[in-house]
Amino acid sequence: MGKKAKSHRGAAKRFRKTATGKIKRSRAYAGHIMTKKKRSRKRRLRKSALVSKADHKFIAALLP
Repeated sequence: MGKKAKSHRGAAKRFRKTATGKIKRSRAYAGHIMTKKKRSRKRRLRKSALVSKADHKFIAALLP
């Protein structure tokens, strides 16, 4: 009997699968030094984004 593959825990905390199979991610550059960033940019950084087509196959392999 084979073992179940474990999901990559670091990736599981950073990415979520949508109902249609796309992979959501949070945006970078929103951690600190926010005072010099424009209000509109900070609003955009709060929103989630989708993983690019180039990275999708690699990240999908890390997730369950």
